[in-house]
Amino acid sequence: LPGRELRAGLAEVVKYGALGDADFFDWIESNAAALLACDPHALSEAIARSVRHKAAIVARDEHESGERALLNLGHSFAHAIEAEQGFGGLVHGEAVAVGMVLAARLSARLGLAAAAPADRLAALLQRLDLPTALPSGLDASRLLERMRLDKKNVSGRLRLILWRDIGRAIIVPDVEEAPVLATLASPG
Repeated sequence: LPGRELRAGLAEVVKYGALGDADFFDWIESNAAALLACDPHALSEAIARSVRHKAAIVARDEHESGERALLNLGHSFAHAIEAEQGFGGLVHGEAVAVGMVLAARLSARLGLAAAAPADRLAALLQRLDLPTALPSGLDASRLLERMRLDKKNVSGRLRLILWRDIGRAIIVPDVEEAPVLATLASPG
């Protein structure tokens, strides 16, 4: 894969540690350089563990009635970024990296999590040469408008995948828009 696509894929790998496996997250931190260098053993381990995580979640929730939504950590923000930028902006994994950091920062803003885990997530993504802040020129209000259209929302209310800590993602229904807008408007 081209380097940019490899790094974008690594954002999805980080997602599995961030949403449900703190030990895997630790492993990724310890092996970030090997992953970027395309070490075959590190890549094989990362892929195998990611696939096992996804398969286990999908097996427990085949009909997308609950836990499977956790696989969308960062994606509500990411899809809004992608839609607002159109083609030529961030690729999907890059947008997911930014989205995960925004979800972690929103979790802290809402009092669901401490701020330090969000900083740790951002630091790992930066080590993997991934973006962690919104690209310049995107308007927070327009991004929120796009997020209102997300298929995970219920009865017109934001339903987001946030977290309590690394490895502990949660589904949060009925998220107020004001803290989401404040998170989108905050630099880095």
